[in-house]
Amino acid sequence: MRTQPGQTDPALIRNFCIIAHIDHGKSTLADRMLQITGVVDDRSMRAQYLDRMDIERERGITIKSQAVRLPWDGHVLNMIDTPGHVDFTYEVSRSLQACEGAILLVDAAQGIEAQTLANLYLAMNADLHIIPVLNKIDLPAAQPEKFAEELAGLIGCDPSDVLRVSGKTGVGVRELLDHVVASVPAPVGKADAAARALIFDSVYDTYRGVVTYVRVIDGHLSKRERILMMSTSATHETLEIGVISPEPKPSELGLGVGEVGYLITGVKDVRQSRVGDTVTSATKPAAEMLAGYEHPKPMVFSGLYPIDGDEYPELREALDKLQLNDAALVYEPETSAALGFGFRVGFLGLLHMEIVRERLEREFGLSLISTAPNVVYRVVMEDGSELTVTNPSEFPTGGKIAQVFEPVTKSTILAPAEFIGAIMEICQGRRGQLQGMDYLSEDRVEIRYTLPLGEIIFDFFDQLKSRTRGYASLDYEPAGEAEADLVKVDILLQGEAVDAFSAIVHKDKAYAYGVDMAKKLRELIPRQQFEVPIQAAIGARVIARENIRAIRKDVLAKCYGGDISRKRKLLEKQKEGKKRMKMVGRVEVPQEAFVAALSTDSSADKSKR
Repeated sequence: MRTQPGQTDPALIRNFCIIAHIDHGKSTLADRMLQITGVVDDRSMRAQYLDRMDIERERGITIKSQAVRLPWDGHVLNMIDTPGHVDFTYEVSRSLQACEGAILLVDAAQGIEAQTLANLYLAMNADLHIIPVLNKIDLPAAQPEKFAEELAGLIGCDPSDVLRVSGKTGVGVRELLDHVVASVPAPVGKADAAARALIFDSVYDTYRGVVTYVRVIDGHLSKRERILMMSTSATHETLEIGVISPEPKPSELGLGVGEVGYLITGVKDVRQSRVGDTVTSATKPAAEMLAGYEHPKPMVFSGLYPIDGDEYPELREALDKLQLNDAALVYEPETSAALGFGFRVGFLGLLHMEIVRERLEREFGLSLISTAPNVVYRVVMEDGSELTVTNPSEFPTGGKIAQVFEPVTKSTILAPAEFIGAIMEICQGRRGQLQGMDYLSEDRVEIRYTLPLGEIIFDFFDQLKSRTRGYASLDYEPAGEAEADLVKVDILLQGEAVDAFSAIVHKDKAYAYGVDMAKKLRELIPRQQFEVPIQAAIGARVIARENIRAIRKDVLAKCYGGDISRKRKLLEKQKEGKKRMKMVGRVEVPQEAFVAALSTDSSADKSKR
């Protein structure tokens, strides 16, 4: 294979990623690799070096995949550190497309968990060479022999083939890098063919515009070359091209077959650089695009509204820029009578929703209200027409509903065998159907359930963790839809429905939702000059009610002595006034009440799947 003069020979390149369950030490292992290969010196080193966002460092989780080029033993290693949380599986699947090998990392004290299995199957489907590795062997609670056997049984290798390392102390990391060089296949591609590079990530830089991360499959990309984005047919000039090691390093030679790097074209329009698109030369374009990625389907929807209505254009621009950095994000404009103009945003899960909202507030300085999360329902009417409902306000009220379908998930729970009873109890309470159960070892069990997505997105994971003392791990994937007995619960303030508080829930849980929301609003909405009834209703039937008592003025203060009829007359006069006020008065719900009533509880545990 001929390469450009000074270009890295593809036979010396190794592209690999690190995949694992959350909190199994991917970022710590990546830190040691950066130190041992010498790309980061001891003075510049910090924990979680590749985690660039404040949120990642605070929560101790990886949200964005990060690619870095490492020199080792005359070879070039392109490593991608990936997230471990189920909500960021799309980031992992994109990273796998840019690699030939994957390090499957397992905590030697905790063993295989749900997301370990999910990521392993993703890597197998991508036909990657898998290197099984046990991390944290320096911990007193580590059981490397036991978990090496579990891992070997899963992959189909010998327990002695499972490498043992400590990302914290650096033990075994050099041997692991040697093993990557020896066992991961070199990238293959045609150096003489028309250039084709896959965009696997993008990020927006305020000063330089869109920075595009690519993996070159065929040909060669160079500086000051006209390039073509094949899906949009947009052409640009590459102002800068280079590699990340771990800071961006411009390269005068450009990028050849198998290399991973970045392009800067100075483009400010974020729609011009789509993840999964193919970059080629504008003068000698490739005949066909690369396969790209299957776009993820949002699992959870929520409304995002600016507290200050004037910030609506800023919110639109912020979502545009964030979508470039997070290809799984989808959104469309929507209007709420109570909250004004905003966006209906689709997320891959509850943590994804929480992270996006926090990033919008931190990185773009916005103040937002998010409505309660809900999933997508399909409603079939008696006349045969169908509706797709992503927002409770779209749920039909007039006409006869024949069927309502909700999304269901194939859920896998891994836990110690002693918690089987508790797990089954939780799943049965959430309308789950048991699909099967397997013992991975004497005391670890894998339980498979079909669960409605709507039952998982609220507090299911918190309940699971608390009932299993934190030992259970959960992974889920879409599994079609199923018919369900669902109803829309409206919250009425003085007889008027407030769309922001409406929810679609199962018939059996409608009463509990109505009572809880009515109680919550009674405490949050300030007292008015007149009595305000808060009602929860299904259609025309009221299922719960609370009253906010009126503020009373002491009209008897000036009335002293005399007959009781004088006092009665004054009280009757006040009563008439209150009645008139109630007929014409409007209930003003302060923004703080919306924020408090609609906010979803966030905890550190929720991010530790």
